[in-house]
Amino acid sequence: MKKIKQTRPNRFLEFIKRPFRFIWRNKWKTFLLLVIIGGAFYFTHRPRTNNDNFITTPITRGNLKQVVTATGEIRPLNTIKVGSQVSGIIEEIYVDFNDKVKKDQVLLRIDPSVLQATVNESKAALDSAIVTRNFDRAEMGRSQTLFKQGFIARSEMEQAETRFKTSEESVRRAQSQYDRAVTNLNFATITSPVDGTVISRRVDRGQTVAASFQAPDLFEIAEDLSQMRIETSVSEADIGVIKEGQNVTFTVDAYPSQVFDGIVRQIRLSPSTVSNVVIYTTIIDVDNSDLRLMPGMTAFVTIAVAEKEDVWKALNSAFLVRNFNGVYDDPCIKSGDCTPRNTLLIERGGNVVLVPYKRGLVTATETEIVVENQDMLKEGDKIITGKVGVARGNATGGQIGQRGGMGGGGGGMGGGGRR
Repeated sequence: MKKIKQTRPNRFLEFIKRPFRFIWRNKWKTFLLLVIIGGAFYFTHRPRTNNDNFITTPITRGNLKQVVTATGEIRPLNTIKVGSQVSGIIEEIYVDFNDKVKKDQVLLRIDPSVLQATVNESKAALDSAIVTRNFDRAEMGRSQTLFKQGFIARSEMEQAETRFKTSEESVRRAQSQYDRAVTNLNFATITSPVDGTVISRRVDRGQTVAASFQAPDLFEIAEDLSQMRIETSVSEADIGVIKEGQNVTFTVDAYPSQVFDGIVRQIRLSPSTVSNVVIYTTIIDVDNSDLRLMPGMTAFVTIAVAEKEDVWKALNSAFLVRNFNGVYDDPCIKSGDCTPRNTLLIERGGNVVLVPYKRGLVTATETEIVVENQDMLKEGDKIITGKVGVARGNATGGQIGQRGGMGGGGGGMGGGGRR
């Protein structure tokens, strides 16, 4: 009996100590579990304010840049296609690709034998016409003398005068044919019309040139490769903001790490339609003094439309609210004087502030916020765009972000694709 009374308390104490030993051996795991349970309890049972239900977008300060992107082909400022007005076999070629040429320099010579024969034939016909004219002139003089003396009738004299006039016309016709033959002979020697560089040669020695209906192109000469141009196509949605004199930057695949500069020189008024999109050709002048740019390169153009520095701005999504119904109650909102078009709901330090505004520069991702006094907005302000559980409209009136844009100073970058 004494033994039983001694073991029961020991077993009870052992049963009590066992959980504590387990907790002590796993004290860090137990502590972490308690922290998680306590944190979950706090966040699910903590008191909430009305501002916790607002959906907001932050306002930042930085630079905005509105751009239009496009692609185009680099071409020489002035390119002349040299052709031939006469047909024949090419006898000699004196220039090749990339050769520098001067004005009136001989480029090519066509075999002149056939043309020379035509000149000789025309010359013989002219000489014959001159002889006939001289004879008819003498006959006319004799007929006039005999008519005055009364030996022949007036009709005979008039016939002699008619023959002379016909002979004179024959001489003029023969002279014209001779001049044309000489001119064609001169056309057998092709010369350069300008100073420039041969960028294309499309014929070889011994090839036959046929100029029956149109002049075939023999050479293509770039007048000045130090001045180039880019012909780029701009859609009708963006052409309204493109102006002559705007600065342009562009890159080419040949020099991917270098940015080149240019200036908008001309917006051609002749439209064209590509895939149901109306486009206008825009000409951009480029300085190529180092001759690094070559004709035919594809340029990825960025036209700077507008740029502003150190302005208040926010993401475009902050301006897609249709109305303030159910978001915030204020007499100005209820009266209809304050709408998303002219007023921003700003969350500042747990309070809601109504700030009148206007939209400024709009890029593809951000919109400038224009206020009467810069102090009306502060760092850390957030635009209230909605409330949890309250549906909002998709958009206000107006277009947002149609063109490419670039934001600086915490903004980001956006815009149309380069290609």
